[in-house]
Amino acid sequence: MPDSSPKPSANRNLRSQPSNLDPEKYAQLKAELQNPYRGLRQFIYIGCGASGFVGAFIFLAQLIAGRDVTAALPNFAIQVGVIALMVWLYRLERRNSRKSQP
Repeated sequence: MPDSSPKPSANRNLRSQPSNLDPEKYAQLKAELQNPYRGLRQFIYIGCGASGFVGAFIFLAQLIAGRDVTAALPNFAIQVGVIALMVWLYRLERRNSRKSQP
């Protein structure tokens, strides 16, 4: 005869807070579960943006000095593009993290 009694599920209901956990810690863990590695992604965006800024500064100095303008101009444009991309990704990340907070 098959057993028709309800079996405990492996998944706990995430809507109810465990009684042995601090509410602030629970909220922090729930936010991390919804948006994993957010801090790491923001760190990478800032690091790549800073690298692009340094590169853009160097290529801008080469352009102002007039040294090898045909090579420096496309490189400067790439560095500015990297900066713009990192700013856009960082802002998108911040906007999404604000929407997910209650």
